[in-house]
Amino acid sequence: MSFPLQVPTSVQSLPPPSLPPLSLSHTHTLGSHINSTFLPYYQYSPAVAAIFIMAYLIVFLSCMAGNALVCMVVVNNERMRTVTNFFILNLAISDLLVGIFCVPPTLMDNLITGWPFNQVICIMSGLVQGMSVSASVFTLVAIAMDRFHCIVLPFRERLSLMKAVVIIVVVWLLAIAIMCPSAIMLTVGRVEDHYMVLIDGKNTTYPLYVCYEAWSHSSMRKVYTTILFVHIYLVPLMLILFMYGSICLKLCHSTAPITQNLTCPVKANGTPKKRIKVIKMLVLVALLFMISWLPLWTLMLLVDYNNLDYHHLDLLTGYFFPFAHWLAFSNSSINPIIYGYYNENFRRGFQAVFKFHLCSQEMVHQETYSEQSQGPTSCHPAASTGGSVGPYHNPDFS
Repeated sequence: MSFPLQVPTSVQSLPPPSLPPLSLSHTHTLGSHINSTFLPYYQYSPAVAAIFIMAYLIVFLSCMAGNALVCMVVVNNERMRTVTNFFILNLAISDLLVGIFCVPPTLMDNLITGWPFNQVICIMSGLVQGMSVSASVFTLVAIAMDRFHCIVLPFRERLSLMKAVVIIVVVWLLAIAIMCPSAIMLTVGRVEDHYMVLIDGKNTTYPLYVCYEAWSHSSMRKVYTTILFVHIYLVPLMLILFMYGSICLKLCHSTAPITQNLTCPVKANGTPKKRIKVIKMLVLVALLFMISWLPLWTLMLLVDYNNLDYHHLDLLTGYFFPFAHWLAFSNSSINPIIYGYYNENFRRGFQAVFKFHLCSQEMVHQETYSEQSQGPTSCHPAASTGGSVGPYHNPDFS
């Protein structure tokens, strides 16, 4: 099983199937397949399926809204275009891709037995999903490195915007490179003598197709899964823990305030309340990343390194994998809350976006129903300028 999407359905542990064109148009009756294995077309009852749909829908909507808002704030406010905010913008873009290309296909894959799409979608969805998740993780490391550089090594030359753009390009190139083997191996194949049964009064059956990685040997799949685990979870987590831990120690043991300087324009006063707030944010980032992705990686390694029987695989793919995917994807919807709520500049930017939206609606309402008013309608300047609410300063720790 490779990262990140395709849930290892029970049939994916079977030998590689033959590869006819994907088609669900041929139907058969149960009586014509006496020696075949039949699986339900829908894996869950309507009640359980509704719970899954609601859970994934919440993650999808919050991911779309939160990350889109972060993008709007950074793009529309020139003063927000700092190095760290560029990294946060890239994180929001990668998290948006996670929401678009990971959440809906994973939900569909959880609800329906087998793979309901063609091979092109199988390859593209696997590549884009893995690429977006990898870019999100690598960007978290870049943000940690930037903050480590500013707080722990404040007198060294700070990254320029051009260098930040280069790092972002490298992040995406690495994300593409590490997922290329998976994209090359992904294929759609029919599982012989396995059929899906649609309970529609006629017990109509459909041939079962799966989207899987056609490795020539199972050991190659294990090696690749291990490489992904090390590079997309273990090493990034260790780096994030080390750098944020160093920042926390620096803030806890520093008696002088961290003031603005020429090499690193980060302004955060030295009051205990401010320091505690920064430490809470850093610890929260590391903990949520670790907790969100650990169950999914544990399950993937468990499937690849243990010869699980049909019943164990069925249990894992039926309930544990859907929850693990949901928890992992929820990290992409939580990131805007962390980097927004704990950052005063983003909070002001969010407020400016909402005020501008409300002001626009009010102006339309007044123009429609108050044509006889004495003078032009007006809004607060902060709203009409698209985000300049109060004086912006560069800090990422204010």
